[in-house]
Amino acid sequence: PVQAATATTQAVPRYLSGLGTVTAANTVTVRSRVDGQLISLHFQEGQQVNAGDLLAQIDPSQFKVALAQAQGQLAKDNATLANARRDLARYQQLAKTNLVSRQELDAQQALVNETQGTIKADEANVASAQLQLDWSRITAPVSGRVGLKQVDVGNQISSSDTAGIVVITQTHPIDLIFTLPESDIATVVQAQKAGKTLVVEAWDRTNSHKLSEGVLLSLDNQIDPTTGTIKIKARFTNQDDTLFPNQFVNARMLVDTEQNAVVVPAAAVQMGNEGHFVWVLNDENNVSKKRVKIGIQDNRNVVISAGLSAGDRVVTDGIDRLTEGAKVEVVEPQTTVADEKSPSRHEGQKGARA
Repeated sequence: PVQAATATTQAVPRYLSGLGTVTAANTVTVRSRVDGQLISLHFQEGQQVNAGDLLAQIDPSQFKVALAQAQGQLAKDNATLANARRDLARYQQLAKTNLVSRQELDAQQALVNETQGTIKADEANVASAQLQLDWSRITAPVSGRVGLKQVDVGNQISSSDTAGIVVITQTHPIDLIFTLPESDIATVVQAQKAGKTLVVEAWDRTNSHKLSEGVLLSLDNQIDPTTGTIKIKARFTNQDDTLFPNQFVNARMLVDTEQNAVVVPAAAVQMGNEGHFVWVLNDENNVSKKRVKIGIQDNRNVVISAGLSAGDRVVTDGIDRLTEGAKVEVVEPQTTVADEKSPSRHEGQKGARA
C-alpha cells in the first residue's frame, strides 16, 4: 500500500532567510558636560525613560555663583555704558559751540563703543554661566531603556569620564541586522524599486517561535568580500519588548508571493539521475514516473513549476517499492496538502528560495 496526495494550487510566499543580531536603534552613553559632585540620580536601573527626563543632578552651587558674578558684571557695565552715553550727548552739544575739542568728542565716542563691546562679552559670559548651570541637570538625550549605573551619588565626576553615568539603548523601535547572500541582492532591490514594503520576521534560535514582525529599513552599500554576503537592516516597533539588544535571531524576509502555484508534499518529490521526479497515479491507481521542475520549497511542501497540474495525484509514502505501471493500493494519508495551507513555523518554513 502507498499513501497519496493531490496536487493543489496555493498562494506560496517566497522568503529569504538569514541569521541576524538585534541592535538598539540608538545607543547613547550619558556623560556630564560639566565637572562637579554628583548629588542625585533620578532613574531606576532598567527603567524606560523619555527624551528630556532628568537622570542626574550635579551640585549646582558653583554654577549659580558664576552666573551671579557674570550677571553682576553685566549690570555694572550697563551702568557704565549709560553714563558714557550721557557724557557723549553732552560732548556733542558742547562741540557745536567749540567748548570741547574734536579729539575729546572722539575719545568719548570710543569709550561708548568700547563699553558696548564689553557688554557683548558680558552677555556671552552670562549665557555661558547659564549654560553651565543648565548642564548640571543631566537629562536623557533620547528615549529608551537605561542600563546599570556607572557611578554612585557623592562621586566627583568629569566631562572626560569615558564610562559616563549610564547607557541608554533605544528599543522602541529596535533594529535587526542580518546577512543575505549576494545572489539575493537583485531580488531585494527589485522589490524595493517596485515600491514594495518588505516584511521581515524575527524568529527565535530554534525557528520554533516568531518573536516579532517588522519591515526592511535599508541595505548596506557594499558586499563583504570574505563572506559574499550583504548586511540588511530591518526595523521593529517592539512595543511588547520581545526583542532585546545583542539577541541572536533568525530573520525571514518576504520578497514575493507566487499565486496559483501547483504544490505537492515534499515527500512526493524524488531525485534521480535525470533530475527531480514524482510518481503519479492514474484513475486505476497505476503509477508512472514523471519528471518535474521544482520551484519554492521547504521541508513540507514543494512548488512544481512544470510537469504537474492541480488535481494530479502523487505518491507520498511507499515510494521505494514502486515500478513503472504497477497497480497499487492507496491508503488514506494522515494529512493532505489542502490541510497545509499555512504551515506553522515549527513544522517548516512557509517559503524558501526558488
